[in-house]
Amino acid sequence: MKARSPSSGSTVSLPELRSLLASGRARSWLFNVRSREEEAAGTIPGALNIPVSELESALQMEPAAFQAVYCAEKPKLDDENLVFCQMGRRGLQAIQLAQSLGYTGARNYAGAYQEWMEKAG
Repeated sequence: MKARSPSSGSTVSLPELRSLLASGRARSWLFNVRSREEEAAGTIPGALNIPVSELESALQMEPAAFQAVYCAEKPKLDDENLVFCQMGRRGLQAIQLAQSLGYTGARNYAGAYQEWMEKAG
């Protein structure tokens, strides 16, 4: 399966994110790629914090190592992996990195945490 380019539908909107969170879809992962300090100040419920600075090494870990470090199952290459940051730039960087590693379902919540706090938080 060919990775999508970030310009071809690799973003998720706030209504779509709300719907995914409400549905509890088992194969959908939400990654907060902000720093640990930013994450401590607030996050989207259910998100796993993996700062963008460590995302590449995290996604290359063996599943058992990922589980040990992040206390979560490592996502599969074809899982729908949603990422967000504070304003959208690191999220875009994160999906480009994930797609380069074969994570074909990587999508960025373009509104980012800033929009979440303004409209949903």
